[in-house]
Amino acid sequence: MTEITIRPESFEDLRGIDIVNIAAFEEEDEARLVTAIRHSPAYIPELSLVAEGHDRILGHLMMFKAELKRVEGSIDILALAPMSVLPSHSHRGIGSKLVTTALELARARGFPGVVVAGYPDYYSRFGFRPAVQKGLECNLPVEKEAILVLELTPGTFEHGGSIIYPALFQQFYQTPH
Repeated sequence: MTEITIRPESFEDLRGIDIVNIAAFEEEDEARLVTAIRHSPAYIPELSLVAEGHDRILGHLMMFKAELKRVEGSIDILALAPMSVLPSHSHRGIGSKLVTTALELARARGFPGVVVAGYPDYYSRFGFRPAVQKGLECNLPVEKEAILVLELTPGTFEHGGSIIYPALFQQFYQTPH
């Protein structure tokens, strides 16, 4: 297997990141979402990661700020989206390596938790659990079962609350699924 390097994105990677997202999702929505996040206050440059191999971008993962509103106040958490791998390189562990590295970086930076709107069967292997089991609601109009959370600091999601994605997500989720 090719040596895969995981590192923060650079300006030179932007076109390659777009190509990976368009190829992985078979449309341009996720590439546009990544660009929109990159130009928003939620963007965290060191948490937008690329998987590089064969001297090209093979995968991409972005984590950005979201909000957890609770009775006692709001705190910053991270949201993971999107995560993509070139279809020609899928099922080779690149996505897992991206997620594992991102979670390590998030812990090191002191973020208390992560949310993802994704496939429970995939993300559960990293410790993500359904948000509804923690009494959490989310402002994304997606199936409740698709919202998953991972505590990086024990107790972060224990008292329920509302997960608030940045407003720019509303344009990408026009109608409830």
